[in-house]
Amino acid sequence: MKLSKIIFIGIFMFLFQVVNAQKITSQNNEWKSSRPDGHAPISVMGDHYHKKGDLMFSYRYMNMYMKGLEQNGTTITNDAAHDAGYMVTPLSMPMNMHMLGIMYAPTDKITLMAMANYITNDMDLQMRMMGMKTKFSTASSGFGDVKLGVLYKFINKNRQSLHGLVNIFIPTGSLEATDQTPMSSPNEILLPYPMQVGSGTYDMDLGLTYLGQTNHVSWGSQLKATYRFGSNEYDYSLGNRYSLNSWFAVKTSDWLSISARMEILSVAKTNGENPNLTPMMVTTANTENSGGNYINTGLGFNIYAFKGSLKNVRFGAEYALPIYQDLNGIQLEQKQTITLGLQYSM
Repeated sequence: MKLSKIIFIGIFMFLFQVVNAQKITSQNNEWKSSRPDGHAPISVMGDHYHKKGDLMFSYRYMNMYMKGLEQNGTTITNDAAHDAGYMVTPLSMPMNMHMLGIMYAPTDKITLMAMANYITNDMDLQMRMMGMKTKFSTASSGFGDVKLGVLYKFINKNRQSLHGLVNIFIPTGSLEATDQTPMSSPNEILLPYPMQVGSGTYDMDLGLTYLGQTNHVSWGSQLKATYRFGSNEYDYSLGNRYSLNSWFAVKTSDWLSISARMEILSVAKTNGENPNLTPMMVTTANTENSGGNYINTGLGFNIYAFKGSLKNVRFGAEYALPIYQDLNGIQLEQKQTITLGLQYSM
């Protein structure tokens, strides 16, 4: 099945849920977040809002691991990428992100949020020159772009809820990460696009989230689009992102829930190019090798302290795998993503 058909079916299912949000009348109380499945899987952002005066602090850690090359949907070897004209090709890349967030609700309908993150990237690469192969590594780290947002509650009744979100990304992350390579040593050179920790542009998230629950089960869907505005100081901008996240969770006890999630994600190619990078030196410096379509799945759990000295502390974990990926050009394949998080509400 083509990804376009899968996206259409996913959006149709989301809209069907929203249209029917008012038709369940067996329960007349509101959707509640004060249960282990009252939040989405920890990898989903902007999934819930708060009541007037509520304050929440959060910390998330995400590890994404990529290894092996794919070209237009087909797995290829590094030698094949070298034969395509690239002197350097990537072997693997772990990316780690630490995220600190805060949410505050000045009214019952509006929740404000802010998030900052710190990113570390490590990439193992292979250089082939004159028939000789040399392996080396590069690394970068730093604070990424700051996110400021607002959530607006449209409805909350019959144990179902609908809210919108708008996030603005402030380009605080650096675009100037450098490191040594065998060709540049002992000097450092500018690293390619995936190794930079910022976007360099003012970006916007627009999203809509539907939530529902019964006594022992909850579910939700989130449509979200990320738009990039203009180009950064190096004459490029990252590609827009469009995603549909849907999840289902079972509350096994007052303190534990188990969840399953599926995400349909489409990422456009990077627009423009940095004049300081040489596209045919390494695959990651060529903007034709960016963006793609994914279907990701995840399994996770939430632990919620509903009483005692740790009341309102929530811990979440999720392990995610791609079951489909069709990448533009030559890129590293995504292998797995692990997300851990701690949240505390006041």
